[in-house]
Amino acid sequence: MNVLMAATAASLFALGTYLLLQRKLSRIIIGLGLLGHGANVLFVNAGRRGRAPLIGASDPSTFADPMPQALVLTAIVISFGTTALLLALAYRSWMLTDDDEVADDVEDRAVARAGFADRELDDEAALAADLEATTAGTAEDLEGPGLGGDGDPTLAGTPDTLPTEDPR
Repeated sequence: MNVLMAATAASLFALGTYLLLQRKLSRIIIGLGLLGHGANVLFVNAGRRGRAPLIGASDPSTFADPMPQALVLTAIVISFGTTALLLALAYRSWMLTDDDEVADDVEDRAVARAGFADRELDDEAALAADLEATTAGTAEDLEGPGLGGDGDPTLAGTPDTLPTEDPR
């Protein structure tokens, strides 16, 4: 019986993992559900058999271990919440794209092709470069072309000569 339950849990994990690696959201949701059920079978199989743990009903040494049952109930609640969230995301994706296929992330593909290697940064050199860029940007802002004719920041964006109104 234990070998059969272990094989069932293993097959649920295997099938769930296979479905999680697919590109369709519906298959991913079903795969996540199968993984949750495999974990539940594993927890139930790990518990000790015995009588219901009711105080005064029988000898406490014959009680079943209540911890796996509590863990299974917690896992059921968590998997229900996760499935509800994924179904909402799949519905939203279906409404936006009329498909439940997960598209490639363009930036991930670019990083995978370019093979950006990690490089060592010198903290002091990076700080000096940031400080230099900040001070250069501040000086450029004060003398920049956005100021008015006299360099007064309140006149920024106004032409040097304003049109005069007709006195009539």
